[in-house]
Amino acid sequence: MSADQGFRRVSERKIHDGYVWHLATAQFEAPDGTAFTRDVVRSPGAVGVLPLTYNSAGEPMVVLVSQYRPAYERALIEIPAGTRDIEGEDTAEVARRELIEEAGLSAGAVELLSEIYPSPGMTDSVTTLYLATDCTPVPDDRQGLEEEYMEVLEVSLAEAIAMIDSGEIRDAKSVVALLMTERRLRSSDQ
Repeated sequence: MSADQGFRRVSERKIHDGYVWHLATAQFEAPDGTAFTRDVVRSPGAVGVLPLTYNSAGEPMVVLVSQYRPAYERALIEIPAGTRDIEGEDTAEVARRELIEEAGLSAGAVELLSEIYPSPGMTDSVTTLYLATDCTPVPDDRQGLEEEYMEVLEVSLAEAIAMIDSGEIRDAKSVVALLMTERRLRSSDQ
């Protein structure tokens, strides 16, 4: 069987054209010929960036943000991130822009951590994750009401991992970026 396991999309109809996301109804065919329909959120994708710094004792520190998320009706603790809402913009540049906008930090270097599929059951969105180092403070450039009230948090990487374990950090992109960074630092120490 092929990589797509013999499934194929037969047709697609856009049913909502939003500012950034679009909702489509698509018809598919299973390997045995059975037809089925799925709703799909079409997205330009997103970028998340984890700023890594070190305190005076040499302990790794990370910068996170706490912002209100209307879909959950509560504030979530996350890495700085944003939608790829400027067509053609390189993902590394999105990471740099979002870091300035949300955390008021300019990255000396950004390194690709991974590309993840945040919710494959409903969207084609891809989130590209970066690690930012050699960060220097700059004026932030917050966009929108949620960001206006956003809180910037600097915690040790160990504390951020404990926040994942306790359920305080649940955002998928943030969990992945934090765990990948911890693993990367741990393997470089060996």
